Amino acid sequence: MAHEPWSPDAYLTFADHRLRPALEMLARVPLDAPVCVVDLGCGTGALTRAARARWPTARVIGVDSSAEMLDRARVEASDGIDWREADIAAWTPAGDAARPDLILSNAALHWLGDHDRLIPRLLKTLRPGGVLAVQMPRNHDRPSHTLIKAVAADGPWAGALADLIAAPNPVDPPEAYARRLLAAGAESLDLWETDYQQRLTGGPEAIADFTGSTALRPWLARLPDDAARAAFVADYRARLRVAYPPLPDGSVLFPFRRLFLVARRSATPQG
Repeated sequence: MAHEPWSPDAYLTFADHRLRPALEMLARVPLDAPVCVVDLGCGTGALTRAARARWPTARVIGVDSSAEMLDRARVEASDGIDWREADIAAWTPAGDAARPDLILSNAALHWLGDHDRLIPRLLKTLRPGGVLAVQMPRNHDRPSHTLIKAVAADGPWAGALADLIAAPNPVDPPEAYARRLLAAGAESLDLWETDYQQRLTGGPEAIADFTGSTALRPWLARLPDDAARAAFVADYRARLRVAYPPLPDGSVLFPFRRLFLVARRSATPQG
């Protein structure tokens, strides 16, 4: 798949809607004084900076694969944050002494596959008694996302996008994560979903702008040229206008479901 750079400006257009879940997750982390905090998929660093503000004496590390997002993070960063460009799917601490007390991840792990292995591995990466706190969008069965697949399946690009069309939803129901974490040795588990009733100005077009900086990226990156990408987006926008009629003031209600998990590793892990 062609590399499609992340756009910090496009991503931050809806910064308030994207940051609110992260801060709500952070508030549920049951740690008083972690020594090391790692934010996987830190993006422009909003959650990383919030973690730094909550635990000013901790070593705070932000990890992301996007140089563009990290450049913005460094511009806006508080002093004392260690920003690292790395593949979060392969990230691991450099030995037992570098194990974090807290791993945060906000709207990033859904880009990675094999959660049967990924989630338990991250829990076991922590120091004994450490906490894994993750938020992932679980909106993939809603029109904002299903219409992307519909456009892909109905257009001349269907063959090039066949594997994306056939791919299952990237985030499982809550019970699957409960089973994975408890089997991996979670001592406690706080697991919940929130359906955010996001009201966006600009009508249905704003939903396309919202997904355009995230969910649409891998689909558009597969298309051969700008003309194909423009045709794909135009079809998608037309379908969104039907699925999400505007409110009386011209805004649009964009319900968006997110899954949260906050798991503490046992202080006396087995194995």
